[in-house]
Amino acid sequence: MASIDDIIKREVNPFDLITIRPTNFWDEKQDSELTVDSIHQEAITEIESILDLIATDHRSRSILLVGDAGSGKSHLLGRLKHTLNPKAFFAYILCDWFDSGNIWRHILRYTIDSLIQVPEEQQESQLMIWLKSLSAFTKRNLKQRIFNDGIWNLLQSDRQKFIKHLKETYKQARIYNPDVFFGILHDLTNLELYPLACEWLKGDELSEESMQILKIKSCIDTEDSAKNILANFGRISTETQPIVLCFDNLDTMPKLPDGLLELQPFLDVNTTIHGENLKNFLVIISVITQTLNRNEKQIQQADRARIDKLVKLKDILIEQAEALWAYLLKSLHQKADPQPKLQIFPLTQQLLQENFPGGKTKPRSVLYLGKQEYQKYKFSLLKNNKIVILPPSKSQEKLAVNPATIKIKIEKEDYIEPPKINGKEREQAEFQLIWQQEYKKVQTKIAKISLLAASDLMRMVQETLEALEVQAIKPKLISGTYASYSLSYQLPSKRETIGIVWTEDANMNSFYNVMNACQKAIQKNLCQTLYLIRIGGVGTAKLAGNKIYSQIFTGTKHIHIKPNIASVHYLATYHSLVNSALAQELVVAGKVINLQALQSLVSESKILEQCTLLQDLGIVSKQKPDKENGTKTNDLRPVKDFLLNLVKTQGYMGVPTLIFQATSQFSDVKETETQHLIDLLCQEKKVKIINPKSKLPDQLICLVTK
Repeated sequence: MASIDDIIKREVNPFDLITIRPTNFWDEKQDSELTVDSIHQEAITEIESILDLIATDHRSRSILLVGDAGSGKSHLLGRLKHTLNPKAFFAYILCDWFDSGNIWRHILRYTIDSLIQVPEEQQESQLMIWLKSLSAFTKRNLKQRIFNDGIWNLLQSDRQKFIKHLKETYKQARIYNPDVFFGILHDLTNLELYPLACEWLKGDELSEESMQILKIKSCIDTEDSAKNILANFGRISTETQPIVLCFDNLDTMPKLPDGLLELQPFLDVNTTIHGENLKNFLVIISVITQTLNRNEKQIQQADRARIDKLVKLKDILIEQAEALWAYLLKSLHQKADPQPKLQIFPLTQQLLQENFPGGKTKPRSVLYLGKQEYQKYKFSLLKNNKIVILPPSKSQEKLAVNPATIKIKIEKEDYIEPPKINGKEREQAEFQLIWQQEYKKVQTKIAKISLLAASDLMRMVQETLEALEVQAIKPKLISGTYASYSLSYQLPSKRETIGIVWTEDANMNSFYNVMNACQKAIQKNLCQTLYLIRIGGVGTAKLAGNKIYSQIFTGTKHIHIKPNIASVHYLATYHSLVNSALAQELVVAGKVINLQALQSLVSESKILEQCTLLQDLGIVSKQKPDKENGTKTNDLRPVKDFLLNLVKTQGYMGVPTLIFQATSQFSDVKETETQHLIDLLCQEKKVKIINPKSKLPDQLICLVTK
């Protein structure tokens, strides 16, 4: 085994391998490396005590979780889910609704998206566990023992009996549209119908065929229906485990003209849960301290009264900061022989005491200090212990020695100075690595375009246009129910107004309404060129929607674009980083990046120029394939960029580590292809192998700076 110094030379800085941005706790497993049990334990205890009260009396309650930026609020929500999921159902709701006119539909979609997740060590989704725990199926007496006597199976096989049983059980509960709602709950018990039933509950616009299969006549297409369906869950959850609604990142919600958050519609949601006596909900609202202070005056006293508990996150102690470092450095220590005696080597407790003389700090500050000091030590291994390349006749191995203590002739080129890279270049390299990390998560999460609501897709388009400095962007080009599916803008090269409408609704009646609204917008000359973005079908020629579609897009300057999933991944990745920036949780090269700085980084990186949808819209130029870096179907440019950016951020590292990191990020890329790209970078004199005569496992690679 190698010494700890050799391990540090070759491995990636462990503080670069963690994500401190807010994330949906269902999208990725909680990073256990960042979990120190004592950190914020008092907050977890407070919240758990409230949850236990709800489990006892079933009365809904609300908690305001307050902490400074970088204090670990989003991480705490994930830890709550991980710890308390056995005794409650958890829903993660990001507060990034397009506008307050669709807040209930947004909340319902996020809630169902979470309820269909399968908890750790469970075989069924939260939704099915919740359904089977309803009092209608668990109350037992001498005449009725539902599970034991197989009555559940009988009800499951007979839709009408299932509906009738639930209607009788909850006849006092004021259920909204009971025949439809209970019918959908029945369909959840059918493996073939389960996906369709979940789509309906989320508010998707289903096709006429799917609606016939589910025996329904309409979808959840209004705020009122979304509110009432969500309320139904509370009205019949009299004896189930509580449902925890975690509202994260209030800074991403719509703003008022004066820049303050449009809080009232959100507060009305909380008031509805309490005022309409919905059972078994725990509402957790996570907010930055500064955001709360800035918006506090607009919170009415009646809304304040609906907050049952204020939980404040405290700074962490020096001992907890040291434990956090130890967790992150543990994997490196385990590879070394002998293992360091100090658990936080190469860092020291003295560093913590000097940088945080008050004895307390925030997790983000601890992580950044660790990253900075670790890198300093890594560079010192080159500066103080010059890497010496011995002649091949003696050995092909590298030694880390002090030249002053040995009698070997060392040529000038054998001295490897720490690579120098300016701050702007380092910032851009780190940002591009963050982008690729986020892009990979988005790829895993979004398998098809229809998983996203049209209003969410349009918001992503709007944010992207703003980043590319497109002028005169106006939401809601078309009017009516589907207004949020559209926007308009102007290009500098043209004086005409361009419109975009994006709809993936499978329902042809909805498609007709959208096309009708488009036609009216064109007739009013609201735009001179209209783009329809839609990968789905446009119906048969006999349908009214198809006829209007043909009139608009056949033989005219209006264009129908069929987007690919990769374009949506680009939009969703940028949207995720926008949310992180608004929440003051996007940190690049040690700096907290706001929205304006993010837009600058994106513009400088030209990352969005690779999005084919933006190319089709004429926002960016068409890209030509780079023959040297792969074919059009197998473009290796992102891999090559990743390799160079990783070396830039690390200064120097082991070649095998570089290859491993690249193949982990790009699972479809072979090691041989990665090695070829490294050779290309060496030929281009962007990087170089420090010890080329050593065997591959021992080779180190560094950045070549001018």
